[in-house]
Amino acid sequence: MVREVFKAKLQELHKELLSMGNVAEKQISLSIEALINHNGDLANKIIKDDDIVDNMQKEIEDRCIKLIAMQQPLASDLRYIFTTSKIVTDLERIADHAVDIAKITGILKDEVYIKELIDIPRMAEIVEHMLKESLDSYIEADVSKAYNVCKMDDKVDAIYRQVFSELLIIMMKDIKTINQATQFLFICKYLERIADHITNICEWTIYLVTGEQVDLNE
Repeated sequence: MVREVFKAKLQELHKELLSMGNVAEKQISLSIEALINHNGDLANKIIKDDDIVDNMQKEIEDRCIKLIAMQQPLASDLRYIFTTSKIVTDLERIADHAVDIAKITGILKDEVYIKELIDIPRMAEIVEHMLKESLDSYIEADVSKAYNVCKMDDKVDAIYRQVFSELLIIMMKDIKTINQATQFLFICKYLERIADHITNICEWTIYLVTGEQVDLNE
């Protein structure tokens, strides 16, 4: 009976983790939507909603501590609880970077963009897909899927290098573009960092299943 109650509480932890992941994914999507549409109001909402993610992180971490303190988890259960607490830290940082993008939208909302936004939304689409797949791999304990998600990081890096080169050329041709181009580079860097945090989630999935700690952020 005690074991059944503990399993039920682990399932609740599952659901809370997925819920937090969904919120973080939505924050990424909305931050790019606000950027594309010069929507300062939406950007402000994203910044305010960061408290939601922070509170979810605290609640999940508190639940993890209580599960360890009040139950008698097996070694495999402890590994699951530990990795859950690690993943919510990455999810919180992912949401923080979405807020960083929203803050830049607030800076640029009244400006005409120096280039059409094509590559930044493409980067965002990839990291959103990576995030969803990484959480699926964790819930399903699917190591193969976790490795496949990490391979997508190469696409994000490639787009970042391409955008960096393009913006560098634009800045060299016209120094008046430097401020805005720099802000776009920051956004690309935030998206790249989001991909790195997603790779961390995949590493925790691999650790959960195999007990091995791997470094895929190379």
